[in-house]
Amino acid sequence: MTALFALATSLLWGLADFGGGLLTRRIPALTVVVVSQIIAVVVLGAVVVATGGWSEFGPQLWFAVAAGVVGPVAMLSFYKALALGPMGVVSPLGSLGVVVPVAVGLVLGERPGLLQFAGIAVAVAGVVLAGGPELRGAPVQRQAVALTLVAAVGFGAVMSLIAEASTTVTGLFLALFVQRVTNVAVGSTALFVSVRRGARALPEEGGASVIRASLPALAFVGLADVAANGTYSVAAHAGPVTVAAVLASLYPVITAVAARSVLKERLRAIQAAGAGLALVGTVLLATG
Repeated sequence: MTALFALATSLLWGLADFGGGLLTRRIPALTVVVVSQIIAVVVLGAVVVATGGWSEFGPQLWFAVAAGVVGPVAMLSFYKALALGPMGVVSPLGSLGVVVPVAVGLVLGERPGLLQFAGIAVAVAGVVLAGGPELRGAPVQRQAVALTLVAAVGFGAVMSLIAEASTTVTGLFLALFVQRVTNVAVGSTALFVSVRRGARALPEEGGASVIRASLPALAFVGLADVAANGTYSVAAHAGPVTVAAVLASLYPVITAVAARSVLKERLRAIQAAGAGLALVGTVLLATG
């Protein structure tokens, strides 16, 4: 159960990242974040009403609020880092956020078996390599590295926080709704500030018509991200967090494969090796 839902999380996050990356080529990144999350809020609000999720209201939702605040900060830090310094450095560093939920699991007393420890090490190495780290080239700006590490810690914190925000299925729907409402509030504030400083909220070419034409893709990105948070929460409650977190963090492999399949981008040798290691680590974790 844990492995199944955690791998589903990787698939959903990987596809959401790929879709979001494509959209940010035409639409400002902040606008992509805000619009996709607004769509998610509308859908989740309907689900909460239909399932009676409001009855699960309680203090544990503060974890969802915290996840909703941290998430946009992490995402914006990641986008800024990508703009400053090579993706081949930023992407692998960003995936190190898995250390946060793994550390939380160990602090809470989880003790994976020998095979699972080996699987964690192999899978994390595979995830980092799957991002295609640049081993040569000019020095990377310290600001890019700092922002990437902030993003990594933020992504890992969101995984830990959302896992604590609910214990039931209906409670999970409510927690995800609260998280996304907070996402929209934080993201909208950031978008307002950036526009006041001279940035654009709409694409330079096409304006609002591009947003309208991209609504299906924006909906997919927002809902896939929500679903990934949900499946991760289930995985974390069904089994060891250390295992769930590592398997859920294989999404860079999915993103790389999607780019290869859709955009015909060729995987570098180091990315292919990373994907292979991630697969080996997955098998070790699932069988350990």
